[in-house]
Amino acid sequence: MQEYSSSASSTLPQLPKAPTGIEGLDEITEGGLPKGRPTLVCGSAGCGKTLMGIEFLVRGITEFDEPGVLMAFEETAEELTANVASLGFDLKDLQARRMLRVDHVHVDRSEIEETGEYDLEGLFIRLGYAIDSIGAKRVVLDTIESLFSGFPNESVLRSEIRRLFRWLKDKGVTTIITAERGDGTLTRQGLEEYVSDCVILLDNRVIDQITTRRLRVVKYRGSTHGTNEYPYLITGEGISVLPVTSLRLEHQVSNDVVSSGVPALDEMFGRRGFFVGSSVLVTGTAGTAKTTLAASFAQQICQEGKRCLFFAFEESPQQLMRNMASVSIGLENHVAEGRLRIEASRPTLNGLEQHLVTLHRLVKEFRPDAVVIDPITNLITVGNLSEVRSMLTRLIDFLKVSGITAYFTALVNGGMGRAEMTEEGVSSLVDTWISVRDLEGVGERNRGLSILKSRGMAHSNQVREFIVTDGGIELLDVVLGPTGIVTGASRLTQQLEEHAQALAAQQEAERRDRELARRRRMLEANIANLRTEFESVEEELRQISTHEQTRQEALQTGKQRIVAANPPAVKTPPTGQPGN
Repeated sequence: MQEYSSSASSTLPQLPKAPTGIEGLDEITEGGLPKGRPTLVCGSAGCGKTLMGIEFLVRGITEFDEPGVLMAFEETAEELTANVASLGFDLKDLQARRMLRVDHVHVDRSEIEETGEYDLEGLFIRLGYAIDSIGAKRVVLDTIESLFSGFPNESVLRSEIRRLFRWLKDKGVTTIITAERGDGTLTRQGLEEYVSDCVILLDNRVIDQITTRRLRVVKYRGSTHGTNEYPYLITGEGISVLPVTSLRLEHQVSNDVVSSGVPALDEMFGRRGFFVGSSVLVTGTAGTAKTTLAASFAQQICQEGKRCLFFAFEESPQQLMRNMASVSIGLENHVAEGRLRIEASRPTLNGLEQHLVTLHRLVKEFRPDAVVIDPITNLITVGNLSEVRSMLTRLIDFLKVSGITAYFTALVNGGMGRAEMTEEGVSSLVDTWISVRDLEGVGERNRGLSILKSRGMAHSNQVREFIVTDGGIELLDVVLGPTGIVTGASRLTQQLEEHAQALAAQQEAERRDRELARRRRMLEANIANLRTEFESVEEELRQISTHEQTRQEALQTGKQRIVAANPPAVKTPPTGQPGN
C-alpha cells in the first residue's frame, strides 16, 4: 500500500511552490508557499510577521533571483531598512540594483471617502506599477488592517478584501499578507483566512517566565504540510523554524567505530567502541563520574585529530579543565589547538529553542565530529518534560543526519526503583545506553558500570566496578563471592581469601611434590639395593657354574687319560684248534 501511494503521488501533478529560503519553513510546507497565490501570515504583536515578509523577499532575491515589492502601511522605507539591517539585510542595496521596491502607503481615514461604488483601484494601480517596474515575482503587504482601517462599512470592507486577493492571484505574484490576530479569530476581520490559499499562524507566548514562539500552518490549499506547532526563533540571521532535520528516518549510517576513551570499557562492546554517528547516553546518580566519562570521550576524539564540541551546563570551561586535569584528562591543550570547543552556560540563559539553534549554529561553524552535552537533565529547568523530549529528539535527529557522534549525560533519581530511567525519557531514542551507579557495601560506596543496550553490536552484561584514579577511569576485574559480585572492601577481603587459598593450594602442591620426590628417591634406593643384591647372587651363581663346569671338564680329562694308559687286551685264538 505504501509503495502504491508513493508511486501514485509521484505521478500526480504537484502544486507549484515558491521556496521561501527561510530555514525550516520550506520543509514544513514541503517546498514553500503557493506560487502565484496569496499567503496570510497572522499573529499578535512581536511575533515577527513583518520580518518573515521581508526575509521572504530578501531570500527570494538573493537565492532565487526573484525581484520583490514591499508595500508597507505602517512603517516608512527608512524605518524598515534600519530595522532589518542588524540581520544583514541591506534593503538599500537591493533597491539600488532594482531587485526590490519598497513603497510606503499612508492610509488616513480623512483621505478615504466612501462615496458611491468606492474601490481600491488607485491602490491596485500603484501596486501594479511597482510590480511591473522591476518585474517582481514576490509581493509583501504589511499590514492589511492598516489598509482597511478607514472603512466603517463592513460589507464594503469584505468586498474589497476579496477583490484584493483576487487581483493578486490574477497578477500571478507570490504574496505574503500580514495581519493582526483578532479576538477569537485569526485576523481582525475574520475573513482573510478564508480567502487565502495558505494561512500561517505565528504565536508569541510566555510559559514559566520564558518566551517561546510557535508557528503553525493552519491551512494550505492543494498541498500536504506539517500540521503541528513548530518552534521558531528570530536570530542574527533571520527566522529559523525548528526542527526540520529529520521528519523521516532516512539518515545514513556508518560501520566505523570510535573509542569511548576508556580501553577497558571498549572491551565490553563487541566492536570495541561506539558506531560513528550514533548517540550515546550515560545515566547515573550524582557523583558517579558521568562528566569524567564524557571528558574521556572528548579527549579521545581530539587525540585522533578530530573535533569535539562540548556543552557544559554545570561547570565553567576553566573549572572543567582543572577538574579533568586531576585525573590526567588534558582538555586545555586540545582547546588551545582548536580541536575542542567548550560552550558553558546555565540552561536558563535561553529557552529550549535557542539552545537548539545555538547548537545548529555552532555545528555549522565548528564542524565537529562529536558533540557532548553534560548534562541534558538541566534542560528541564527551561521546559516541561514533553518539550525537553521533543527538543532532544530533534537534536538527536539533527546530529544523526549530520553524521556526528552524540554523547549525553543525564542525572537519574536513584530512589523508588527508577535508577535506570531518565526524566527526559530519551533512553529509548539513543543507540547506546550506559548506566553508572553507586554500589553500596559495608560502610562504603563504590561505583559500578553496566551497558543496558547497544544497538547493532554485542555487549557485556556484567556490572563492572570502576575507580577514578590519577590516571583516569580504571575498570576493575570482576570478582565473584559466595553471593555474587563483590566490590570495595569486600572485594579486597575476597581477593585476600582467594590469595590465601591459592597460597595454601600452592603449598599443598609443593608438599605433595616433595613427598613424591622423597618416595621416588626411596624407591630408587630400594631398586639399587635389589639390583646390587641381584648382581651378587648372579655373580655367585656364575662362579658356582664355572666351578662345576671346570670340575666336569677335569673329570672328563681324567677319564680320557685312564683310558689312554690302559688300552684293552687283544684276544687270539688257541693254538691247534682247526679253523672253520
